[in-house]
Amino acid sequence: MCRTPPAVLRNGVVIEDPLGIVLGVLTAYRLDTGGPSRPESFGEPDLRLANRDGARISAAEIAAILERRSAIERALRAIAPDASLAEAAAPVPWLPLGQLFGAFAGIRGVGMSKMTKALYRKRPALIPILDSIVQRYLEEDDPGAQAPFGERALALVRGYRRDLDNNGAAVGAVRRELAGRGYGLTEVRILDLLILSAAAGA
Repeated sequence: MCRTPPAVLRNGVVIEDPLGIVLGVLTAYRLDTGGPSRPESFGEPDLRLANRDGARISAAEIAAILERRSAIERALRAIAPDASLAEAAAPVPWLPLGQLFGAFAGIRGVGMSKMTKALYRKRPALIPILDSIVQRYLEEDDPGAQAPFGERALALVRGYRRDLDNNGAAVGAVRRELAGRGYGLTEVRILDLLILSAAAGA
């Protein structure tokens, strides 16, 4: 197996073999590593797919989200399908990303975990899955529940990007190795799996 640089997470956590960790997760859980799904549209099939990923979005929540469909699709159209947190040469589309997150504000029962599981496949190089584990990991970047929903989610993604920048060599090397083995994971998803693995190990 090719040697990749170690990943250095917060709180002094060092993952010496990030490629081995990610390959282990992919083998154990058979994660879907396909590309973006219908990148400029958003509908019930996307929410059903998110549920297969563990989002647990109820029928009532699906109906409430779909009432915001126009606003969600408008924001998606303003974000290039290949927009990335890891591409240093291209600016991150923070404004439309905040508008996309804001479209989910105030929906009863739908927090950042369900929202990002529903949106991740639309922009897999840009949107991390902000489940409870990743939110705890990013707690120093969290402005708190008093902040507007969209702004709070955006603050967490900005913090996530800093960690991605700090581990650019490691996650980039892992992505290239995975691509050579037929896996299409983005740097964002690789860092997500490393954070989850570190939390499980702790």
